[in-house]
Amino acid sequence: MRTQHFAYITLVVRDYDEAIDFYTRVLGFSLVENKIMSSTKRWVVVLPSGNTGCGLLLAKAANEEQSSRIGNQTGGRVFLFLHTQNFQFDLENLQRHNVKIVRGPVDEPYGKVLVFEDLYGNLIDLIEPITN
Repeated sequence: MRTQHFAYITLVVRDYDEAIDFYTRVLGFSLVENKIMSSTKRWVVVLPSGNTGCGLLLAKAANEEQSSRIGNQTGGRVFLFLHTQNFQFDLENLQRHNVKIVRGPVDEPYGKVLVFEDLYGNLIDLIEPITN
C-alpha cells in the first residue's frame, strides 16, 4: 500500500512581494518558505492559518505565456476552496481590506460560503462547513 498527497499548488503571480503581502497580511496565511533560487527566481510557500498540509507555491511569471495566466489560472472557475471555522471573522477581515466579494455570503446545505477574488482576480471560495 502507498499513500500520496499534494505538497504544493502553484499560483502564478506578477510579483513575489505583493503576493506575499496579500496572502499573509490580508488573508492571514503564514509565510513558511522564502528562498532565493537565482537572481530572478524564489521558492515562496504560504499556508492558511492552522494548516500543515498542502502549501500554496507563489511562482513569479517568467515569460509572456505565464504572465497571461495571472488572475485566470482556471479559466474563470473557482481556483481554491478555503475552509474556515470562523466565517464571520474572515468575512469582516475581507471587507476591512476591501477584498472584492464576487458572490455571497449565502447559506448552502453544506455551510456558509462566499466567493472572493485574490489580488489578481483568481476566485477563492471561503466556506465554513456545517459540522455534524
